[in-house]
Amino acid sequence: MALFLQHVIDAITVGSQVALYALGIALIFGIMGLINFAHGELIMVGAYTIILVGHPPWPVMVIATIVMAIVLALAMERIAFRPLRGANPATLLIASFALSFGLQNLAILIEGSAPKGTSVSPWLSESVQIGSLSIPKLDLVTLGVTLVLLTALGLFLQRTRMGVQMRAAAEDFRMARILGVKANTVIATAFGISGLLAGVGAYLLVAQTGEVAPDLGSNPILYAFVATVLGGMGSLRGAVLGGYVFGAIFVALQAYLPLELRSYRDAFAFAAVIVMLLIRPQGLIVARSTVTRV
Repeated sequence: MALFLQHVIDAITVGSQVALYALGIALIFGIMGLINFAHGELIMVGAYTIILVGHPPWPVMVIATIVMAIVLALAMERIAFRPLRGANPATLLIASFALSFGLQNLAILIEGSAPKGTSVSPWLSESVQIGSLSIPKLDLVTLGVTLVLLTALGLFLQRTRMGVQMRAAAEDFRMARILGVKANTVIATAFGISGLLAGVGAYLLVAQTGEVAPDLGSNPILYAFVATVLGGMGSLRGAVLGGYVFGAIFVALQAYLPLELRSYRDAFAFAAVIVMLLIRPQGLIVARSTVTRV
């Protein structure tokens, strides 16, 4: 039972991380119809910020990581995606891939291709003992931060003027513009929020792995995309649910696959997701509308 509970805690932790990444993907897709694969590079740049700032107090490190990710997200929107806003989805998708590879290669030119080790907050590597369970503090922090961000984002979308405008844009972008919603402001706000989520995710990821590399964001963005599709494209709740379902599948395979098959864990995880999508191709939660962009 203790081992099973440990696996449940691991699944919730992994699911929380994937949900953070997936929210950033789903938010931009809901507003713009864009699957932003360069979101992984927001995580990467946030992680390199941790190395660049050295070892200040951890609150300063967290703020610097988040600010840098937000700044890059806003720059992406203004420089790369705003000029292409009227293009078809395929063009936007190719642009996001090009931006992703460009930023990765820029990081290689500046920092080199070799991973760099770092340490963020030593206390996060400690554990809390609850009976026979040993729970890393990082797991508790990851879960707590994710719940706070999910709650804050939900309140923002429900209770604030900008949040209501973002929801209206996600429902019918053209009608929202006719009614006076400022497209530039709404889309820039969505990118800013995605940058904030990426910055927090970067800090938690570096705290877990202890290293930074130019391709650091590649796996998280892949898992986030799978979780978004699994949960239902265009649904924020679906992205969160998909993140936790994917986390559960991921940890279950790691725990119960035979030792000789564990190196194929990701392949089995993606196969399980494919089976789920064959059963329910629209995803776990269906978005209320299909959004068309102009």
